[in-house]
Amino acid sequence: MGKKTILPARTISGSVAVPGDKSISHRYAILAALAEGTSEIHNFCPAEDCAHTLACLQRLGVNVDQREDRVRITGAGLRGLKAPSRQLDAGNSGTTMRLLSGVLAGQPFASRITGDRSLRRRPMRRVIEPLEQMGARIHAKDTEFAPLEIQGGDLRPIDYALPVPSAQVKSAILLAGLYADGVTSVAEPARTRDHTEVALAEFGATVEHPG
Repeated sequence: MGKKTILPARTISGSVAVPGDKSISHRYAILAALAEGTSEIHNFCPAEDCAHTLACLQRLGVNVDQREDRVRITGAGLRGLKAPSRQLDAGNSGTTMRLLSGVLAGQPFASRITGDRSLRRRPMRRVIEPLEQMGARIHAKDTEFAPLEIQGGDLRPIDYALPVPSAQVKSAILLAGLYADGVTSVAEPARTRDHTEVALAEFGATVEHPG
């Protein structure tokens, strides 16, 4: 095979389709499920993790219509989710488990969320503790591993300082805060991605960033 010489081009033009972001897709799907009316999400991430989030939402009574990279979700409203007839399966998605735990903490029913063997070995204590402080009752294997059995109910707001930076734990607390009567706040030791805060504001929630 002979040698080839590649010369730099003077100009490059064209367009590139950027695939949908996984973290953003999770959050917008969950908030669309809690909203009133129908939301349409384009360029939805095709990852298996996001598919597990959609499947969990369907088991909670949310209408989801997915066609290629477009997802149409008819929201059940903040108080409209239904008790699942079977356990929720997050697959290998820690984001699905942690964020939905925040939502499930505020429901007037009990639910059980699990995952694959790998996810069941990942510690969940960091998300369990603040949700229990808000009033949820959560049973976990050895106090920190999935499956998580969550008895939701009326929640109280908290002012929580994250011991370590975690966008997922922050998001779970903020989502649970939608069900608390009062202001829920989270302080971070270092700034983490703000996809949840941006999405909450887009859906009409009041979100402040004091510092």
